[in-house]
Amino acid sequence: MTVATAIDLAADVLGGLARRDEPLAPLTTYRVGGAAALFVDVRDEHDLVRVARARRVSGLPVLVIGRGSNLLVADEGFPGIAVGTAGLADEIVVDGSRVTAAAGVSLPVLARRTAAAGLTGFEWAVGVPGSVGGAVRMNAGGHGSDMAACLVDVDVIDLDDDIDRDDDSDTAGTPAVRRIDAAELALRFRSSSLRDGQVVLRARIALRPGDRERAEAEVAEIVRWRRANQPGGQNCGSVFVNPVPGAVTAGALVDGLGLRGFAVGGARVSEKHANFVQAEPGAAATDVRAVIDEVRRRVAATGFVLRSEVRLVGFRDRDVAAERGGRP
Repeated sequence: MTVATAIDLAADVLGGLARRDEPLAPLTTYRVGGAAALFVDVRDEHDLVRVARARRVSGLPVLVIGRGSNLLVADEGFPGIAVGTAGLADEIVVDGSRVTAAAGVSLPVLARRTAAAGLTGFEWAVGVPGSVGGAVRMNAGGHGSDMAACLVDVDVIDLDDDIDRDDDSDTAGTPAVRRIDAAELALRFRSSSLRDGQVVLRARIALRPGDRERAEAEVAEIVRWRRANQPGGQNCGSVFVNPVPGAVTAGALVDGLGLRGFAVGGARVSEKHANFVQAEPGAAATDVRAVIDEVRRRVAATGFVLRSEVRLVGFRDRDVAAERGGRP
């Protein structure tokens, strides 16, 4: 089956849900890269059932996009079905110290909401430009904490499950939603055991009762610190994992080589923070990739291998170096 035929098959299953050749750059914080062959903006579990059917008949890969941070899409685009979950953002339920949030909820929004409710333990998330679903998948964190510190469980749909029903019952096509305890997710530094086909629908977190004014003051301080120490604009946040946590930082290694401002095309290492790679308006994804690769090559000569936090999408080669880090 050719790729074109597979795309047509998937489009037939998805019908009006799908948009062809949808630009992905506006959906990422880098704002670069090409289009998805098909794009579906999911609103509920039943939309995901349609995606699962389309995936099964076509064999196309599926890319789940939340707020698009930590994604670098190739200039050639993504030859599969991109699934946007930003529409799954209509649920934030506070029940005592337990909070349930839909996958598409913005982390800064949730951080401010929980602080306003007098709950502590999620203030760190105000500076992370991602969604709840993405934060679970990559165990997002910052300022000394992460999702693993508060996550209770998640509701997930597995697009690889046989959730299609051939009978005519009222439950035909009902999505199979599975609740997974946090302990089963193997949460580790910026990673988890969730597979590409597993889509987070909502997450439950456990926080601590506290003082509202103190919680909101901490949120404000984190926002102030980020603005003072990290660049704005088109970037994905920190690019590299610290090779020796607590002892050797990626930013210090890059800075020590005098690479602030190092540029390829429209991408450059930030002058404000050496662990950020900025994409200027008009930059190409290949520019960003080239800066990341060259910085990693030069740091490797000092005895450290930098693991990238950036997920490469649509690139033909596999980013092997992103899978390991520390000393070579």
